[in-house]
Amino acid sequence: MVKVYEINGVTPVVHPTAYVHPSAVLIGDVIVGPRCYVGPLAALRGDFGRLVLEKGANLQDTCVMHGFPGCDTVVEQDGHIGHGAVLHGCRIGRNALVGMNSVIMDNAVVGADSIVAAMSFVRAGMEIPPRSLAVGSPAKVMRALSDEEIVWKTGGTGQYQELAVRSMRTMRETEALTAPEPDRKRIEWDSALPLHLHKNASA
Repeated sequence: MVKVYEINGVTPVVHPTAYVHPSAVLIGDVIVGPRCYVGPLAALRGDFGRLVLEKGANLQDTCVMHGFPGCDTVVEQDGHIGHGAVLHGCRIGRNALVGMNSVIMDNAVVGADSIVAAMSFVRAGMEIPPRSLAVGSPAKVMRALSDEEIVWKTGGTGQYQELAVRSMRTMRETEALTAPEPDRKRIEWDSALPLHLHKNASA
């Protein structure tokens, strides 16, 4: 069950097809759209500005969304926010990816189909063009993305959309076992490779 917090008479909205982990914190003006996934310990503080996850977006473990009064922080449709990222008063475009532990600052815009590499810092007001790779601290646009890289990103987001469904169907709180069972089963999954290995495999 999703636990949310009202503030100043404003209550978070979670679409029935979205999955929000019970340890995530949603406060105030938060809107989580259809087929979204919000991971464990994510914090969405809509106590100043509005926070929006559009259809099919994911916000993974320990991510933070927040913003200044009067601004919207938005992850557009199929946006993909990696573990530990911080979004503050920014806009992440459709089908864009923000890598793990990156920080996207106020009024920054990450264009559609773009990738921000892990541990990057996107300064306030920066605009990353569509289909671009941005890297570093501060982030710089390095090059355009290939069709193959965008297909890889889209596939990864699809896995999180499936995870939202799987989590709603099968995740439950339980007691830990004291030892592994004989012939312990594994979670079955189609192969998914990091981008650098994906490129090598398809070369």
